[in-house]
Amino acid sequence: MPVLVGTSGWQYASWRGRFYPENLRQADWLEFYAERFRTVEVNNAFYRLPEASTFAAWARRTPHDFVVVVKASRYLSHIKRLKDPEEPVARFLERARHLGDKLGPVLVQLPPSMAIDLERLDATLAQFPADVRVTVEFRHPTWFTDETRRVLERRGAALCLADSPHRETPLWRTAAWGYVRLHEGTADPRPCYGRDALDAWAARLAGLWGPGDEVYAFFNNDPQGCAPRDASAFAEAVEAAGLPATRVPPTRELAVG
Repeated sequence: MPVLVGTSGWQYASWRGRFYPENLRQADWLEFYAERFRTVEVNNAFYRLPEASTFAAWARRTPHDFVVVVKASRYLSHIKRLKDPEEPVARFLERARHLGDKLGPVLVQLPPSMAIDLERLDATLAQFPADVRVTVEFRHPTWFTDETRRVLERRGAALCLADSPHRETPLWRTAAWGYVRLHEGTADPRPCYGRDALDAWAARLAGLWGPGDEVYAFFNNDPQGCAPRDASAFAEAVEAAGLPATRVPPTRELAVG
């Protein structure tokens, strides 16, 4: 199985002329993106959960092998703070399942103000059926304990390995599959990643997973067109580290700055 490399979203005005052709209608951006990448992480579902018809449309408009990762609604993670997760998870899945077999993992990102609460975490993960994979991004340092790791392992959920200058995530493999989000590089122009940083992350993935494992990697540094360029360069780094990667556009075709 490959490392599926993509970006966190595809609708960014700053990508016109850098990733998208100047004359391409914004209504056609998803098709253009999906021809060049095999996966995308839908971030806007966090702010407003799309209707079922929107998920169904994304499924129709993308190639047969395309995978859509969806970020869970902030109603579950930030407003409810994982309390009473039954209804928010059921509503989310009722809509997201209209992606059919293109539905990938679900990302649950917790607020930086939410300290460890293993009971709520376990109860939330229990609401997802076995055929829906979940990754959790913790942003409060109290979560990084052996007890948290055991909950994730027992539920088959992946720790989201998050890269940011502002916080560190332990390099835990808690599931048969993996997930990494690259939020912000420190190269020029910022927030792009430099080749050394990309090579280091490729080596970390190769140390945790093998060529037969499935790993998702998304770049969330969208300003100035950094994300598409960095995703393309990262796929090259991953393959140099001994892991297969999914399709990406040629780096030479992507502009930043």
